[in-house]
Amino acid sequence: MTKTAFIGLGVMGYPMAGHKAKAGHDVTVYNRTAAKAEKWVQEYGGAMSETPRGAAEGADIVCACVGNDDDLRSVVYGDDGILAGMASGTVFIDHTTASADVAREVGAKAAEQGVQFLDGPVSGGQAGAENGKLTVMVGGEQSAFDRAEPVAQCYAQAVTLLGPVGSGQLCKMVSQICIAGLVQGLSEGIAFGQKAGLDVNKVIDVISKGAAQSWQMENRAPTMIKDEFEFGFAVDWMRKDLGICLAEANNNGARLPVTALVDQFYSAVQNKGGRRWDTSSLIRLLND
Repeated sequence: MTKTAFIGLGVMGYPMAGHKAKAGHDVTVYNRTAAKAEKWVQEYGGAMSETPRGAAEGADIVCACVGNDDDLRSVVYGDDGILAGMASGTVFIDHTTASADVAREVGAKAAEQGVQFLDGPVSGGQAGAENGKLTVMVGGEQSAFDRAEPVAQCYAQAVTLLGPVGSGQLCKMVSQICIAGLVQGLSEGIAFGQKAGLDVNKVIDVISKGAAQSWQMENRAPTMIKDEFEFGFAVDWMRKDLGICLAEANNNGARLPVTALVDQFYSAVQNKGGRRWDTSSLIRLLND
């Protein structure tokens, strides 16, 4: 059993922290809305704190999963922040999908007080978090990774160290770039099949056994055909992630023409009232 903390109990953090508790770890949680933390404690046991600092005090491993760069800074810094409660020799792993810049910034601040930092964004969505089947992409030192991996395995099917601090966030950007193009291609294929008068369910069944197969096809095509978009990662969050990708590409010189185009398509979905629809809602732009 490891004494741990979990900061941020959103749709991802809530079940992730729960998996740690069910695995037998001693977990203290913090959430900006205290009622959510109270509910978590009632469900899983453990303890809650009124501040990130209080949750982090005495913990060997501290995990966080919040919204964006600014949200991360708000729980990390200051007298009530995570770092104020962490002792030298402890490990902080951040599961927020954020920029590589903020990962390096927090990593440097943590190192000043002897805390080892890992950036560990996750992939797999809410279902992956609830089922303990996330993929965790990690940046940081091997020694810190070796200590944090057993805890992360509580809610993951794969935990991989990719390089120094920031590498996890960069890998997550690659993932989101690939997903954006896949979902647009799947949307166009389904819409084309519908216009052509095909039985698109049969089409998906057969092509998913060939080279066109993907996770998006297996998991999202049936609901896309039904015009249902309440099953996964929200458009608002995808736009946040793609903004991070495009900003990083601007810094490193990478060309992302398809990603930039799909980002604008998602903007159009937002304008249609689809901010909380899942990312497969791109097909709405083709069918409306």
